[in-house]
Amino acid sequence: MSDAAAPAEHEEPAPPALPPHFGLIFAGLMVSMLLAALDQTIVATALPTIVGELSGVSHMAWVTTAYILAATVAMPVYGRLGDLVGRKRLFLSAIAVFIVGSVVGGIAQDMGTLITGRAIQGLGGGGLMITSQAIVADLVPPRQRAKYMAPMGAVFGLSSVAGPLLGGWFTDHHDWRWAFWVNLPLGFLALAVCAFALRLPRRAVKVSFDWAGFVLMAAAVTCTVLVADFGGTDYAWSDPVILALAAGGVAAWVLFFLVQGRAAEPLIPLRLFRSRIFNIATLIGLIAIGVGMFAVIGYMPTYLQMVYGVSATESGLLLIPMVVGIMGTAMPSGHLISRTGRYKIYPILGVAVMSVTVVLMSTLEVDTPLPVLCGYFFLLGAGMGMMIQNLVLAVQNAFPVSDVGTATSANNFFREIGATLGTAAVGAVFTHRLSDQLAERIPPQAAGAVGDPESLTPALVRALPEPVRDAVVASYQHALTPVFGYLLPLFLVSLVLAFLLPEKVLSNTNADSGAGAGAGAEPGVELGTDAGAAPEPAGETETAEPARA
Repeated sequence: MSDAAAPAEHEEPAPPALPPHFGLIFAGLMVSMLLAALDQTIVATALPTIVGELSGVSHMAWVTTAYILAATVAMPVYGRLGDLVGRKRLFLSAIAVFIVGSVVGGIAQDMGTLITGRAIQGLGGGGLMITSQAIVADLVPPRQRAKYMAPMGAVFGLSSVAGPLLGGWFTDHHDWRWAFWVNLPLGFLALAVCAFALRLPRRAVKVSFDWAGFVLMAAAVTCTVLVADFGGTDYAWSDPVILALAAGGVAAWVLFFLVQGRAAEPLIPLRLFRSRIFNIATLIGLIAIGVGMFAVIGYMPTYLQMVYGVSATESGLLLIPMVVGIMGTAMPSGHLISRTGRYKIYPILGVAVMSVTVVLMSTLEVDTPLPVLCGYFFLLGAGMGMMIQNLVLAVQNAFPVSDVGTATSANNFFREIGATLGTAAVGAVFTHRLSDQLAERIPPQAAGAVGDPESLTPALVRALPEPVRDAVVASYQHALTPVFGYLLPLFLVSLVLAFLLPEKVLSNTNADSGAGAGAGAEPGVELGTDAGAAPEPAGETETAEPARA
């Protein structure tokens, strides 16, 4: 990095004052983000009770899939509409939709109603995640934005632990329906705060909604999620149903991007892909965070319960060091970015730390002390904390204010697709290896005591005779830990991409952010890797003045 940027940085204008009631607004945005992220995981530990009470074991997967599917489809829609018509009313609508979905889920008396409620929640939740990040970009200039984006990124790590813990606690001590009712007071509080305090410009733009793109995107995402969720579990990978879904997904993705090139107001404008910052940051997010991080997090509670014999609640508590790691690096990195205007080093360090962590986790043994494993969780969180929102910040800084919501939603959209595919891929490899390990380690005379391997629970494993229990525990250990090593090439690819990520110095004003990144910009202007260069002058963008009504 060049020192030539120092004078330019000192000549930056003083950052504008934050809008009135910003602390109150930010609290409302944080609550909204937490609600949306929490509901991805809060029903996981309650599912056995829910499906038993509503007689819907065969539809269990849809309780989670409906939310993820609806949220993923909604993200680009909220992002693009927010850029076109303004974000306040859209954000308030997303909160209202989320509350309605929570009510439907809370009163559900059958699986059909519950799944419908989860889908409605997802439609609102996708908007909450995207619009809250974009509103921060409207109100806070890029350099100061980092310290506010950091806690929003930490919310994702917190929800991955708090969700299952809350769901299990509600189910064990109250009623599973409280996993839905808890959203109402928090949702109404966020709705009232943002309705009163939030002031954003209204944009009088005649919207030509991209219906063809929306239908094709919904079809593509649906096929992708269903292949990832059902392939290798409900259906064999060679089953005609999976093959048909895969073929339909490929066709829908191809047609979707063809339509995006011709639509008047596309959901994901192809001009986004002319930015190296967007392409590289999105790929890092898809591979390292989507595939890598969620794959590790998704299967560690099962590993802890099966190998260490801890309860579901204890397995959630043991992930707290990961949240501590996220907070321990997200906050300081956000403040340092605000001070220096530079972000590139943090994705590099984050991917490097996560690469080392998966190598360490691949060496886990049955007798590895729990404090050592918790130390690995801390390292994983530390790596995540330097990446999650800093990558979003880099993407937002690469585009003018008029495209910041679209760019934010597209970045999150592809990360969500990566999370779905990564979790499914690791699950398929783990399941295959587990079957082989159980067949190899459990003698035929003990097979009757184990029963159906697919029906094994932590309680059943603890009740087995000691030699058989040890064989099952060893099978789980040998089935999962090598998979972490398989993820290392993905992290190494992400590390190379992190070094290639162009660094555009963050500006102290929204007017300067993303200049030249809009349609028709020359890639060489926006994408120079000279981190010492001063920010380009602003192009013709619609600047969001926070203090205006």
